[in-house]
Amino acid sequence: MPTRGLVILLALLILELGPAARAADPPKPVKVFVLAGQSNMEGQAVADLEGKDYNDGKGTLKALLNDPVKAPLVKHLRTEKGAWTVRDDVWVRYKREKQPLLAGPLTIGFAVYGGKHHFGPELQFGHIVGDHFTEQVLLVKTAWGGKSLSKDFRPPSSGGAVGPYYTKMIAEVREALANLKTDFPQYADQGHELAGFAWYHGWNDGVDPKKAVPEYERNLVNLINDVRKEFKTPNLPVVIGELTGPWVDAPGKWAALRKAQAAAAARPEFRGNVLFVPTRDFVRPAKESPNPTHGHHEFGNAETYFLVGDALGKRMVELLTPQLKEQPAHDRGKDKPEAETKKSFKVDRYLAVEINAPLASDWSVEATPAPATHSAREQARRTRYDHEGQPFHRVDDSRTLIELF
Repeated sequence: MPTRGLVILLALLILELGPAARAADPPKPVKVFVLAGQSNMEGQAVADLEGKDYNDGKGTLKALLNDPVKAPLVKHLRTEKGAWTVRDDVWVRYKREKQPLLAGPLTIGFAVYGGKHHFGPELQFGHIVGDHFTEQVLLVKTAWGGKSLSKDFRPPSSGGAVGPYYTKMIAEVREALANLKTDFPQYADQGHELAGFAWYHGWNDGVDPKKAVPEYERNLVNLINDVRKEFKTPNLPVVIGELTGPWVDAPGKWAALRKAQAAAAARPEFRGNVLFVPTRDFVRPAKESPNPTHGHHEFGNAETYFLVGDALGKRMVELLTPQLKEQPAHDRGKDKPEAETKKSFKVDRYLAVEINAPLASDWSVEATPAPATHSAREQARRTRYDHEGQPFHRVDDSRTLIELF
């Protein structure tokens, strides 16, 4: 065969083989997420403990997996052989106070107790962001029980003494980034990128309704701004998990604290990069949970913690996903028609209004009122309806929006 023909043939073979015939692309920087808060973020969910000390195993992850209705939601957390799933593309680092460092691939056990019997929001959060990225993901947990925002996590911009756990949080994130190769030998010196911050907190401020609750919104705004300043990430995506506790509808000061969390996220300057994540509908009854007397820890209920991590992760992904930018107010209506109400109809017994939303993707349907219970929300979220040939699903807990696809 002539030399020129051989060269052409080899070139065609290389093109046909694609990436396998060429050197592998260098790995991209590790996506780093900071998960901060107090004992709820530490991880109180019970995986598989039973007996009288754990209400005979009610409300554990094992119980969920044995429930034919709920098992599909969590089946990815256990292998076919019955072992807890280990996810190598998501790493977790958790430096517990006065205890050995926990560092390794995502699985059950990155909780304050160690061992393989507890977990926190990091578990499902890690699965959600891990599914979103092709890059390696690292979750850095900086959580300590019984710590307030008004004092322990107090950010510099709030004035007064900087909280020792704010300082500790920043130091541990820097330490985690500096020790990637030591903690995770698989790290290939590809660099890292701080990709997001998740805050799940509130109890210790709630017990101080005269001072801590009134200033919670301001302190949380300052915390977000100061963390962004520390790491030179002015638009760092942030999700704020609503204080869960033992209530769907919280009383008095606890309701005020929840409102303060939502108000911080709703600040105009945070538009597009901070989201409040409602969690109240994830509360499960004490009698159906492994720790019935631990209301401040959501009764240790595995479903509650799974759903919190799931919601935090999905909201974080929403912030990380490029969205259609909204036009300035003075430009609206120049290119596109105003939103037009089409008609109302029933969705799972709830009145909905179909609207043409030019600033959102495709169509959207706003439900009024939103399904009032968690089970109703779940049913609406999981069921696919068909209206005029367009299937749609999902009730968004914070905006009561059903999206058309």
